[in-house]
Amino acid sequence: MLKTTDICIVGGGAIGKTAALALARAGHQTTLLTAERTDYKTPVTAHWDQRVYALNHVAYDLLSRLRVWDAMDPSRIAAIDTIEVHGDGDAAGHVGFDAYAAHTEALAWTVEDNNINQALDHALQFANGVTTQLGSAKALRLDNQGVCLYLEDGAQIVSKLVIGADGANSWVRSQVDIGIQYRSYNQRAVVANFGCEYPHHGVARQWFLGEQGIVALLPLSGSCVSLVWSAPDSLASVLMQEAPEQLCRRLSNLPSQSLGAFTLLPPSKPQAFPLRLIRSASMIAPRIALIGDAAHVVHPLAGQGMNLGFADIDALLAALSKSENTSDCGDERTLARYARHRAEEVMLMQLTTDGLHRLFDTSLAPVKLLRNLGMSALDQIPFLKRRLMNQALGRPLSF
Repeated sequence: MLKTTDICIVGGGAIGKTAALALARAGHQTTLLTAERTDYKTPVTAHWDQRVYALNHVAYDLLSRLRVWDAMDPSRIAAIDTIEVHGDGDAAGHVGFDAYAAHTEALAWTVEDNNINQALDHALQFANGVTTQLGSAKALRLDNQGVCLYLEDGAQIVSKLVIGADGANSWVRSQVDIGIQYRSYNQRAVVANFGCEYPHHGVARQWFLGEQGIVALLPLSGSCVSLVWSAPDSLASVLMQEAPEQLCRRLSNLPSQSLGAFTLLPPSKPQAFPLRLIRSASMIAPRIALIGDAAHVVHPLAGQGMNLGFADIDALLAALSKSENTSDCGDERTLARYARHRAEEVMLMQLTTDGLHRLFDTSLAPVKLLRNLGMSALDQIPFLKRRLMNQALGRPLSF
């Protein structure tokens, strides 16, 4: 079977689905190639998904334009109105950010992976110009006219542009020999959801704990929170094996925490994901564009990994809309425009998250003192705080 299409997207996660929907809405015949179809029809009464994202305004605006945001279950979306960041040690620093100072209704929104994927699946079922094909690619051949993907079942997909949205271990990236800079953080993100004794009031809380890693508690609807503990591998193993009551006690003993006692919510066992830095040598190759984790992987301490992927989609849409060669969406100049647009933001976010990880990963007393003093000083400088909020929100703010 031979299929021709304008654009073929490899990867069936939320970023790949959003890209397929957005590009089809922009008038491009699009094929979404996914290895397996997943049923995301999760009832409202089901337990909280352990994969949770803090989506910023770029993600909100894009998903709203695609009418996906309003299709999600609003009862399972929590607005983040305030962010509190705590340092470590006896002289722990503190810095806070709030939506009022940022002149916006919310700094971000906490959304489950199931919730967003269910809305995207529903939208794709009724979208014109996009088809979903089950299968796995085994080879990629390109020439001046287009790209041919050869699938395991013998089918072929010919397109003008192939988009790699297939994650950190991207098959597309490897096929076109885009090199990467890879570094393991020797940490794992331990994730789980908890009920808390007192309401969170829409506050996302983060603790830099030095040798114990970084703890983040994101608000969920009701008096529930989602834990992301970026823990050294040895501690992560302990957290994964110890009794739920012990993990709850660890959270209750966090400095300056005001949520009271914690209760681990179903499923009762946390999950863990390895943390690494991946820098692609390029986000493009001839007739190839990378988006999401296929293009860049950052430390989750700033909660911006998924948001970078949505910003990639926005930038690719803009590049295609400005293309002089409207008949060829894989045009070299169009892809170069996309790469230039994303270069600065991606590099800045990678440098920021990697630099903060290095700064807070050391246990040297002078460094601990300086970083805590720096956090407290930052809390007193409105201009710098607004600049940081501007970066996190993903859109310009008035000063």
